Amino acid sequence: MILVALGSNISGPWGTPLQAVAQALDALNHNGITLVKSSRLMCTAPYGKPNQPDFVNAVAQVETHLSPQALLQKLHAIEKLAGRRRALRWGPRSLDLDIIDYHGLVLKSRNLTLPHPGLADRIFVLKPIAELNVPWRHVMSRKSAPELLRRLSGFSQGREV
Repeated sequence: MILVALGSNISGPWGTPLQAVAQALDALNHNGITLVKSSRLMCTAPYGKPNQPDFVNAVAQVETHLSPQALLQKLHAIEKLAGRRRALRWGPRSLDLDIIDYHGLVLKSRNLTLPHPGLADRIFVLKPIAELNVPWRHVMSRKSAPELLRRLSGFSQGREV
């Protein structure tokens, strides 16, 4: 199973954050990538740098014959079309697309780490994965998204958009 996280918190060429995430979901269904299903959109507080607008987030299950590196290149190309500029870590962005899991592969390269680092601590990723109702488990801990979420119950859960 391949899972991609989507997020946006500033307007760009694709419109508002809500419009950008919706258009990115559509873009995931092209160029050798097939969108299987996606979570509902949710609004969450920013992660890492709090003094910025809230994010619109979702998670998509996709299928592809692309390698993880080739998929990452496609995701970066989609981000660029949406006006993404990589200026500030955890800063505002018009679109952020991250490979969360690629068939349970464990990988650490210069530009890609799988599963996505910090995945187990990010409600804005775990809650949408749980909503997808897929048989996903974190490759390291073997815990499901609902199990990982229970551990984080004291944090803000976000709200549906």
